[in-house]
Amino acid sequence: MSAIRPGTAGATRTCPHCKATILESSAVCPACRGHLKFDAPAIDAAQRFVPLKVEGTVNALDDNAFEYTMVVVIRNERGEEVGRHVAGVGAVFPGESRSFSVTVEAVPASGKKRLKH
Repeated sequence: MSAIRPGTAGATRTCPHCKATILESSAVCPACRGHLKFDAPAIDAAQRFVPLKVEGTVNALDDNAFEYTMVVVIRNERGEEVGRHVAGVGAVFPGESRSFSVTVEAVPASGKKRLKH
């Protein structure tokens, strides 16, 4: 969980459905898509934006399988690692492929205080 105080931009909580760590302001869990705040004001779709989206596909070699580990790493402006998560593992066999997509979804943190360091 976050050391950031509740009500501050970036504050987190645990999803009651899947136990993922999510933003305190989330009305829907991004992991399990469970609804969390039925009386929350709707975020205007025009406010949502995607500052990063990366997609790619890997194919197995014709004669050999391989194993993979998908790791998501988050770094701050100084290059220091602030988060690391294994998103999935598996194997790809000849004739198979796997597609991966990493998306950063964002909404303005208006009305939220920034914690001074």
